[in-house]
Amino acid sequence: MSMERSMKQFEDDRRESVRLAARLLLASGTTSPRVGGVGECTIHIIEDPCEIEELVQQVERMASDNKRWDFFKRDAAMLRDADAVLIVTSLRCKTDPADTNCNMCGKLTCEYLKETPELPDEPGVAYRGPLCIFRANNISYAIDGMVSLARNLGIDYGVFWSAGAAAMRMRIVPKATGFCLAMAISVTEKSPFRDIPAKYDEINETTMNDRIIKRLWPQFRSIYS
Repeated sequence: MSMERSMKQFEDDRRESVRLAARLLLASGTTSPRVGGVGECTIHIIEDPCEIEELVQQVERMASDNKRWDFFKRDAAMLRDADAVLIVTSLRCKTDPADTNCNMCGKLTCEYLKETPELPDEPGVAYRGPLCIFRANNISYAIDGMVSLARNLGIDYGVFWSAGAAAMRMRIVPKATGFCLAMAISVTEKSPFRDIPAKYDEINETTMNDRIIKRLWPQFRSIYS
């Protein structure tokens, strides 16, 4: 076997490991306990390099929508190095409060929450609450199951609310979604989600551009060849 062929085989096997891991993580997140045992979450896998790049660019655009979101640029730099991104949604926190009067949303009763108008559909608004926090917390069970399995599998991971908000803005999640988080995974020698400098998006720009070209080139080659 030639060196070129063996390297290609390694890359193919690495990508296949990501594909399998993403589906196992989806299974773990799906079977994690829910309050009341009711289905409230869905998990969506994004693994096409071009689709990941579209999500990353949306995160980058949102960085300028709110002065507190400047860290989205750093999130985008890490997400760009992900091999797959799993979007975990909460489907009932916006439209179907739990009717427990838990007061976590800041309202005295769930009826008051239902009567509260949505936040405006503006660029600087990530999640257009109000949200039932009791139901939104269910997403943590799914994330916990996925993180636990990722650790056991030896998969590098990072959890990002920026990418979850971007996925909602891109409308790639169910319409009923009121809140979602993203879990990015990677199978590489160095985790792109750990030990990252504060200005990673600036100092790693050349490397990021190289990786974009590396990822997108096979797509262009297949289209124009």
